[in-house]
Amino acid sequence: MRRTYRRLIQRVRRPAAPLPAEDGVCVRALTIISWNLLRLTGATPEDVAQLIRGHRPDVLLMQEATHAIDALPALVGGHYWRTNLPGRIHGLAVWSRNPLAHPPLVLPLQRGSVFERVSLIVELNGIGIANVHLSHGQMLNRRQLRRIGQALPFRAAVLGDYNLVGPALLPGFQDVGPRHPTHVMGDIVPLRIDRCLVRDLTCMHSAVLPRHRSDHRPIAVTLGVQTAPVLLRAA
Repeated sequence: MRRTYRRLIQRVRRPAAPLPAEDGVCVRALTIISWNLLRLTGATPEDVAQLIRGHRPDVLLMQEATHAIDALPALVGGHYWRTNLPGRIHGLAVWSRNPLAHPPLVLPLQRGSVFERVSLIVELNGIGIANVHLSHGQMLNRRQLRRIGQALPFRAAVLGDYNLVGPALLPGFQDVGPRHPTHVMGDIVPLRIDRCLVRDLTCMHSAVLPRHRSDHRPIAVTLGVQTAPVLLRAA
């Protein structure tokens, strides 16, 4: 299993800017990492900074982020936002290498039996990216996904801790994240609950990364957007 992790980790590299494709079509690549940090006892700001330095994502999405993670921009620069889940000491955060055209959108989701959930949505290069930490109820979290899908632009990605077993059942989206387990429930049952769903995007690479102090392994994906060349009409 350790060899498998090493092979998957080696596949994640930040690609150079547009990649040539057939018939003059270019592929614009975007690397995103999602990581549930495990709130107070999990990954530290330096752990997160080390992840950014080592894998150079364009966007890093974090779940169970506390105020301690607010130190991240001082360590690696970039642009950073965080919002707590209602009534909780932790929530969702996003770090971006480049500035965003608009501040993130905090989207309220259907309430679970324990506490409220939200999604943190950013837009980068015309792609809507939703950071999620969904409820544990297997019907509720799928309803939450449908609300998120309706709020996103057509070209979109949804990443994070889904707390979901089985298919996501989100119409129009494909599950392109790594298929390896990302969390071990009760230190016994391995689960793939950290996922990436996309619409109108191509997954070029995907991998799970070492979990460090967290109880979740980060997932990394490189998503491609095909851009056709501009054709000039004859006079």
